[in-house]
Amino acid sequence: MPSLPERFGKVLRRRRLAIGVSQEDLAAQAGLHRNYVGLLERGQRVPTITVVQQLAAALGTSMSKLLADVERSSG
Repeated sequence: MPSLPERFGKVLRRRRLAIGVSQEDLAAQAGLHRNYVGLLERGQRVPTITVVQQLAAALGTSMSKLLADVERSSG
């Protein structure tokens, strides 16, 4: 089973692609560095709760919906 950071990254990538934005665009909207978004998507970094909030807002969703997707995700 994938690790929690890997599951978060897969959900983040899936949601980003669903709204049709690049990593760079998502990073800009969330106030993050584009390289950091890539690291998150690859499961190489664990986001803080503040970063989860920023990403959820940039994706047009809530933190609870984003994290519910992660919780349901098996990879």
